[in-house]
Amino acid sequence: MDEQCGAQRSPRGCAARLERLERVSAVVAASRAKGEPEAERQRAVDHWHHPVMRKPLLIASALGAAWASPAPAPIAPSIARALRISRHNRDSGGVAVTFDDGPHPQGTPAVMDALRNAGARATFFLVGEQVDRNRSLAAEIVAAGHSVAVHGYRHRNLLRLTPRQFAADLERGIVTISDSTGVQPTVFRPPYGIFSAAGVRIVRRRGLRLLLWSRWGHDWRTRTTPGAIASEVSSGLRGGDVLLLHDADHYSASGSWQRTAAALPMILEAIEAAGLRAIAI
Repeated sequence: MDEQCGAQRSPRGCAARLERLERVSAVVAASRAKGEPEAERQRAVDHWHHPVMRKPLLIASALGAAWASPAPAPIAPSIARALRISRHNRDSGGVAVTFDDGPHPQGTPAVMDALRNAGARATFFLVGEQVDRNRSLAAEIVAAGHSVAVHGYRHRNLLRLTPRQFAADLERGIVTISDSTGVQPTVFRPPYGIFSAAGVRIVRRRGLRLLLWSRWGHDWRTRTTPGAIASEVSSGLRGGDVLLLHDADHYSASGSWQRTAAALPMILEAIEAAGLRAIAI
């Protein structure tokens, strides 16, 4: 998420830019409520306010809030800092270019070509199930001098996984990437950038670094252009920035990788023009 979001927009306004992933459950709940008679809805309200029920429900609500407490970190730098979730790279003279959701049989080679032409390096946050489908391509990423990191085995929202489910998914992703590339991932970024409280603990226990991003280009959207992507992600670049892009459309708008690949040369030129280097994590 870019710095402008945290500095100039309200948290509510920034959250609206996350494609409203978490509104699904609210929509489902609302649709169910509309189908209930008024008497039933009132009975539910009375039930909530009953002294016997109030304390357990308040406890459940507090536990739910704690479970999801890290989730706003991509759009709330203060939360990321408090939880020690990094949004920047450690090289003050470099900009880390990162790609999520691959490998992709067309998208990954396209962005790798642009990187090679510019003499740049990047980090690819790989999804295990996509590595299983494109094992040789995952190995080519490393052979080309780029770094790989883990984005899970399946692209699933951590808030919807139990700790045991997430731990198993994480481990499967690490093993799959390691077996295919010969490299053990040391950095993790969750799908959608959304951590759960348990997820943060599990990743740290596994010895992985937690990394989000400081700028993004919203390149997964249907209605965007290469120019818009490049302008948004590279405006006001600073050393230590981490750029979020996607080399795949497995979980986003069909063909979105084509706009990312077209935007990448402009982004790399902007990094060079700022006196910075495109680096891998």
